Amino acid sequence: MNIDEEQLKQWRHELHAIPEIAFQEEKTALFVEQKLKSFGLKVYPRMAGTGVIASLKAGISNKSLALRADLDALPIIEKNNMDYCSTHSGMMHACGHDGHTTMLLGAAQYLSKHADFDGIIYFVFQPAEENEGGGRKLVEEGFFDQFSIDAIYGMHNWPGLEVGKFAIRSGAIMAAYDIFDITIYGKGGHAAAPHKTIDPIIIAGYVMTALQTISSRCVNPLDSVVLSITRIQAGDSYNIIPETAHLCGTVRSLNHQVQDKTIAQIKQLVDFTCKAHGATAEVNYQKRYPCTINTEIETIHAFRAAADIVGEENILCHNPPSMGSEDFSFLLNECKGCYVSIGNGNSASLHNPHYDFNDDILTLGVSYWVRLTQMQLEKKV
Repeated sequence: MNIDEEQLKQWRHELHAIPEIAFQEEKTALFVEQKLKSFGLKVYPRMAGTGVIASLKAGISNKSLALRADLDALPIIEKNNMDYCSTHSGMMHACGHDGHTTMLLGAAQYLSKHADFDGIIYFVFQPAEENEGGGRKLVEEGFFDQFSIDAIYGMHNWPGLEVGKFAIRSGAIMAAYDIFDITIYGKGGHAAAPHKTIDPIIIAGYVMTALQTISSRCVNPLDSVVLSITRIQAGDSYNIIPETAHLCGTVRSLNHQVQDKTIAQIKQLVDFTCKAHGATAEVNYQKRYPCTINTEIETIHAFRAAADIVGEENILCHNPPSMGSEDFSFLLNECKGCYVSIGNGNSASLHNPHYDFNDDILTLGVSYWVRLTQMQLEKKV
């Protein structure tokens, strides 16, 4: 394939310098729109605030597929020293979405010049993947009602996976992402007279210990669940036992049964533990992102496209699921599809202030998108 690698690098560096967080990707969306229009694609009115959708049709078939990239950055202060570092204070492309956007733009440009396919491609540049559920917003605004899509595909870079390799598997590949807030109501008082109080801090300790038994004693060891307490807040003085204590955290799971059981266990353990110490509690539990589940046939299609580029020996098919989460799951809940990982090499980890997307994989990502399109929307002779 004749792909201009230097142009891709330039685009990626321009995007890296203007990171924008969820639903604020105005400069990024404008950059994408201008490029797509210059390629001659049909660009639709924005969806989900800053989401950009474009289409390209060739031949006579109405068979279609959608290719998705994410636009947003993270609220992280960049600690790199490249000449294209973030120019937006406190924001950084620390997850490689600048690279994802560039690869999909590269595919759109190539396919606009080489329309060797028969059908319709939808290029989906989705906002707010990080924490805010831009994929859910697309669904709520009727993305799949407005566009008739047979299958949807996504791709993410993966640090630690060698350049030139892909990880592709069917079924659950990333976990559901839930959050919870627990407020424990005790009885405050003087720290010198704890017997006259119901100390919510002590009870919070017991609650934390009890919650860790969910993964170790309540869930089948062959299933996966992660429960992490990530924030504790209580009191503001050396000599006062406070009235309340707050615990916050996250739960990750790979199937709905384990997720529902975990929710019930959290509420039960918090309630019983607090009552045993004379306190009460309130649990606020939110399901944020569902589990990301690849459908079998579309996974086979993704495998074949990647294998055609790098060879079957460079595709990992039995890698374990990640307990991280991805809002592409909302799109896969509505449509068949597959989400794959492309090796980013020996880079810093995702969400790290020293991370940078590997420019060496830009042409590989473009080639994957193009080959997937050519194979799925094959011209009939």
